Amino acid sequence: MIVLKFGGTSVGSVENFRKVAKIVQATDGEKIVVLSAMSGVTNTLVRIAALLSSGDTEEALVLIKGLHDKYLAVAKDLIESDDNYFKAQVVLKRHHQVLLNMASEPFSVKNEKIIMAQGELVSTNLFQLYMEEVDGHSVLLSALDFMHIDQYGEPRTEVIQNRLTKVLANHQANTFITQGFICRNINNDIDNLNRGGSDYSASLIGAAVAASQIQIWTDIDGMHNNDPRYVDHTFSVKELSFDEAAELAYFGAKILHPQSIIPAKEKNIPVLLKNTFKPESKGTLIHNKAKTEKIRAIAAKDNITAIKIKSYRMLMAYGFLKKVFEVFEEHKTSIDMITTSEVAVSLTIDNTSRLEAIKNDLQGFGNIEVDTDLSIICIAGDLAQNKKGVTSAIFNGLKDIPIRMISYGGSNYNLSFLVKTTDKIAVLNILNESLFSELILETT
Repeated sequence: MIVLKFGGTSVGSVENFRKVAKIVQATDGEKIVVLSAMSGVTNTLVRIAALLSSGDTEEALVLIKGLHDKYLAVAKDLIESDDNYFKAQVVLKRHHQVLLNMASEPFSVKNEKIIMAQGELVSTNLFQLYMEEVDGHSVLLSALDFMHIDQYGEPRTEVIQNRLTKVLANHQANTFITQGFICRNINNDIDNLNRGGSDYSASLIGAAVAASQIQIWTDIDGMHNNDPRYVDHTFSVKELSFDEAAELAYFGAKILHPQSIIPAKEKNIPVLLKNTFKPESKGTLIHNKAKTEKIRAIAAKDNITAIKIKSYRMLMAYGFLKKVFEVFEEHKTSIDMITTSEVAVSLTIDNTSRLEAIKNDLQGFGNIEVDTDLSIICIAGDLAQNKKGVTSAIFNGLKDIPIRMISYGGSNYNLSFLVKTTDKIAVLNILNESLFSELILETT
């Protein structure tokens, strides 16, 4: 069994639906196809929910109608047979009515989750109807029948495995189509795995069926060695270890959701990153047998805030850091980087929704300084501390760039440092030249 996940841009138009169908048909053996909502749809649904939350029902209804009209246009161009087009109209009317019902009811978090689920439910229905015409051997499964999370929002892996096994046993087919992102919670209400969760869905499904491979199809040919939006002459990395991929995904590589490879790593299932629009490209293979190299790739994470706590009470004191961490735990705010000295600790966060409360709680520990508009630069690869020349190759070219923090030694696969966001693009380009110049020459 192979799991193939296609993101929003991959199913963003009629032409792209057809490209996805060809890729699915060309994949041998049994497969589960996991689809996101069409590109732009999730953002529209977020906007609809926000409008309903604020009481602007009239504007929400305009967006709901626009979404329905968009779907009808897609269905008309995509589906050729009259019977299937009629089926598509029935499906679209049903989902349109769901949104209309949400607009007529008092707004709630429960209703918001229902609204957010409609994008994936529609895209998979349209794709299944198209596959009936061009293939005829696919079955549409509802992720709501097997994807399940607990009271903390964490996937219930045993429940997913047991339910999915039973669902699959009810059908004789080669190709199964289902939704990413959506699930049910502990109350059996519709919920989701948060933004980017379709990757996570694919990995959880792959782990549940012990897939031979999980394929993540996007609009870029694999994980690049640097961010192609800001740096020229980047190239696709042929392979990565799970640890390297996890570091890059967490620290800004947009092609992969940070949590998505955890189930695959635990089950030792290779993950292949591919380009829907260049299926002939090899992409990037993430697996446990990746060859060791010095440095693989660079990623950047924006919207970082640094907090420095300076206190002479830290000197020779035990338990100080524990108390600091308890503040962040209480406010459910994760820490990205941390560095310490005898009298100060600096750390970074990317969620500032509780920043004022955190600052207030930290005041009793000492002097608090906060810096904003920062970016973390993550360098991933084989960065074992006993190897010579690794850090010099990184920092020699950055002598004119102010560096706020450095985190090194916590992992053999990651060196991170903090810079002003205004310096980010310059840093990415300097590192691309100093670390990958030879490989760039080979690929250009």
